[in-house]
Amino acid sequence: MQQADILKALSFVKEPDLGKDLVTLNMVKDIVISNNDVSFTIILTTPACPLKELIRKDCINAVHKYLNENISVNIFFTSHTTSKRTDAKALLPGVKNIIAVVSGKGGVGKSTMAANLALALSQHNAKIGLMDADIYGPSVPIMFGVRGERPMMRDVNGKGVIIPLDRYGIKLMSIGLLVDERSAVVWRGPMASSAIKQFVTDVDWGELDYLVIDMPPGTGDIHLTLMQTVPVTGAVIVTTPQDVALADAKKGIAMFAQAQLNVPIIGLVENMAYFTPEELPDNRYYIFGKEGGKRLAEEYDLPFLGQIPLVQSIREGGDEGIPVMMSDDIISINAFENVAATAVRSISMLNANISEEKVADSLN
Repeated sequence: MQQADILKALSFVKEPDLGKDLVTLNMVKDIVISNNDVSFTIILTTPACPLKELIRKDCINAVHKYLNENISVNIFFTSHTTSKRTDAKALLPGVKNIIAVVSGKGGVGKSTMAANLALALSQHNAKIGLMDADIYGPSVPIMFGVRGERPMMRDVNGKGVIIPLDRYGIKLMSIGLLVDERSAVVWRGPMASSAIKQFVTDVDWGELDYLVIDMPPGTGDIHLTLMQTVPVTGAVIVTTPQDVALADAKKGIAMFAQAQLNVPIIGLVENMAYFTPEELPDNRYYIFGKEGGKRLAEEYDLPFLGQIPLVQSIREGGDEGIPVMMSDDIISINAFENVAATAVRSISMLNANISEEKVADSLN
């Protein structure tokens, strides 16, 4: 048995998202053969890959099918997060992917989604940053329990740069960490836009797999400034199922389709999708309507990232500074992890310029 035999067997294993085989994608390395034992490493497109176990199973089955079913197969995983960014001199050169979390209106849980999405991604050892770009209503300091803390500064080549706070392994930056929370930020559009630019140019974000940006609600100056300043990988749209929220979500979708932005949409999340009482875990009550976000995603042919239930612990976690992803609420944790998993799959396909239809065709 030679390495070429192993590679030939693995050439029949396709990466589920990209639709090509692992060997063609150069995802197999460090093949070691010892008697009847084989070990090798698979390079994933993201540390947060949700299909790791499926790939492991397919690889083992391929080796057994095309070589010998008695071979002992040991598979290790590492990752190299994909990115479309190639210009090392561009802004945020160490950030591989930038995710803008947006909503057409306030009150739909956008900041909660951004915080827990960042945490869900970090659970898989991805390097994550969270930028609170909601200048007029910053909520990251409250949600992460860092109210009153101030970031440090250090000198880099004669220029002072801000060091983000670190909480739960995530780098955090918010205007709420720089101003008194009892003071209102009363700035005209250009001032707010200038502050956002400083969050990009004057903050040491370092090396990140994903920078999640909690955008202000609506469509305005800050959105235009940020999208035209940094190369955003894509946007996650957050809405509730009710018609009022859906109408505003449509405006957000339309904004990203405009020529001066042309930012891809990673997918749509339906928040507060249903309510399940703790004492009646099998019951679902659709307080804000049923599957409105799912229908909107189908109408605009967007990836549907999933549903987040209306759960008391999600609200309590945000108010107490311990996001629900850091709790023991399994139902809520699973919901956010499913959204994060679907989002990184969508990002991997965007980075590879592959649509879901192309993947489906290649797998048939």
